[in-house]
Amino acid sequence: MDFSRLERQLEFLREADKAKSVFRNTLLLDASRRENDAEHSWHMAICAILFAEYLDEPITNMNRLLQMIMLHDVVEIYAGDTLAYANAADKAAQSDREKDAADKIFAILPEDQGKEFRSLWDEFESRITPEAKCAHLADAFMPVYHNYMTKGKKWREFRVTKDKVLLRCQEIKKGSDSLYKFMCSLIDDAVQKGYLPAE
Repeated sequence: MDFSRLERQLEFLREADKAKSVFRNTLLLDASRRENDAEHSWHMAICAILFAEYLDEPITNMNRLLQMIMLHDVVEIYAGDTLAYANAADKAAQSDREKDAADKIFAILPEDQGKEFRSLWDEFESRITPEAKCAHLADAFMPVYHNYMTKGKKWREFRVTKDKVLLRCQEIKKGSDSLYKFMCSLIDDAVQKGYLPAE
């Protein structure tokens, strides 16, 4: 029996395992340590399932949404993580690194799966479909919520201000007006409690 297809899939699994060692700037909710990309993707997936009822556009393919979420950050194995509140130049450079990383990591797979996974990653990056909007909503919601629950520790460390957090929350607004309103109230509370500088 020819195991060449399986061998390529296993190689991809070995590479994907490295996401467990890509640490983000977001703290766990108990503030004990930084979360890694694998944990972030898992938590995002739960968030998307729970929040589907609040979306402005209904999700027609939950399986595709969850696949997109599980794959969206594997490129950071090669490209690294960039702070969500980074400047435009840093974000542009990160985008270029991630495209190169996507070319590299999805090429490990058998051609048909590599194209399918790359298509999911490209859909996530496009922010156009209801599934992609939901994925970005979850991607933006979770770090803001984590910062709120950890009393703004990372916001203060990186000198993040309310206007930058609200700008990041535009991804939430694109997917759900009600969740965006909730997040705005949370941000106002964070300012009032001293977790987040007003300016």
